[in-house]
Amino acid sequence: MREYLLCLFAAAAVTYLMTPVVRALAIRVGAMTAIRERDVHKEVTPRWGGLAMFLGLSVALLLASKLRMMSAVFDDTGAAQAIFVAALVIVVLGLIDDRYEIDAPTKFAGQALAAGWLAFKGVGFIWLPLGNATILDPMTSVLLTVLVVLVTINAVNFIDGLDGLASGVIGITALASFLYSYWLSVQFGLERATLSTLIGACLAGMTLGFLPHNFNPARIFMGDTGSMLLGLLLASSIITLTGRVDPNALEGTSLAPTLLPLLLPLAVIALPLLDMILAILRRVRRGQSPFTPDKEHLHHRLLQRGHSVKRAALLMYAWAGLVSFSAVSLTFLPLYAVAVLFLVGFTYLVYVMRKPDPAKLRGATSGAAR
Repeated sequence: MREYLLCLFAAAAVTYLMTPVVRALAIRVGAMTAIRERDVHKEVTPRWGGLAMFLGLSVALLLASKLRMMSAVFDDTGAAQAIFVAALVIVVLGLIDDRYEIDAPTKFAGQALAAGWLAFKGVGFIWLPLGNATILDPMTSVLLTVLVVLVTINAVNFIDGLDGLASGVIGITALASFLYSYWLSVQFGLERATLSTLIGACLAGMTLGFLPHNFNPARIFMGDTGSMLLGLLLASSIITLTGRVDPNALEGTSLAPTLLPLLLPLAVIALPLLDMILAILRRVRRGQSPFTPDKEHLHHRLLQRGHSVKRAALLMYAWAGLVSFSAVSLTFLPLYAVAVLFLVGFTYLVYVMRKPDPAKLRGATSGAAR
C-alpha cells in the first residue's frame, strides 16, 4: 500500500505545482474558454489543465518504475508503456482541440486511434466474467476494448460542465476502483490486478492535485485535454481489472464471484454514463446530432432547481461516491447491509436535491430586501 500511496501523492503534488505554470502557458498561447450561451462560468478561463495532470501521471509512473514492489507492473507485456503512449496521443489531441477547436469527427478519430493502440498492444479484454470465464476471440476483444474506451472518454467529457465536477467525480470513482483492485491483488495475489491499482492511484492523485485550482470559482479548466485523459485512464483501469482477472479465482469469497467484476466497472462510470445516455436520447429524439450541446445535463438540472454551482458539484460527488463505494463495499459487507446503506444514502440525496440551496435563498432574500 505504501508504494501506491507514494505514487498517488507524487501525482497529486506534481499536478498541483504544475497547474499554475500550465495556466500561465495557456493564457500566453490563447488556449481559453470563451463564454457561450450554454456555459455556467461567467469569465473567460484558461484551459489545458489536463496537461498538468499528464505531467503528474508521468512523474508517478516514472517513480513507480523505480520502486521494487512495482516491478510487476512494468513487465514484458508493455501494458503500462502502451497506456502511457495512448495517454500522450490523447493529450496532444486535446491540446490542439482546446486551442483550435477540432471538429467532432476528427476528435473521435483521434480517440479511436488511442483506443486502437491499446488493443493492438494487448491492453484489452481477454475474457469476461460471465458465469465461467468466457474467452474472447481477438476481433471481439479489440472491438469491445475500443468501444469501452470511446464510451468512457466521451462519458467523462459529457459531465465536464461545472467547476470541479469532472475532476471530483472521477477522483472519487478512481479511489473506489483503486481500493477494489488493491483488495484483489492483496487478498488473492493477483499480480495482473496491480496495473489497475496503480492507474487508480495515479488517477486519484491527479484529480486531487488539480481540484484546488478547478473548484468553484475555477482558475483553470481541464479542457478536453483533461476530460479525455481521465476517460482514457479510467477505461484502462476497467479493462486491466475486469478483462484480466479470472472470476474463478474469486471462488470461496463472501461476494458473488462472477458479479462484482462486472458490477464495479459499471458503478465506477455510472454517473457520467447515465448523463451521456440521457443526453444522446433527448438529442436524437429532437432530430439533433448526439454531439449537439445543450443545457439539460444532470448538473444543469441541479442548477435549475436552485442549487449553487458548488452545491451542485458536491451533490454529484455524493452520488458518485454512493454508487461506487456501495459496489466496493460488497467485498466486505453482506448484500442486505449494502442494500440498506444504499437506500438510506439514496433517500437522503433525493431529499437534499429537492431542496433549494439555502445560501442562494438567503442571497435572493437579501437582494429583494435591498
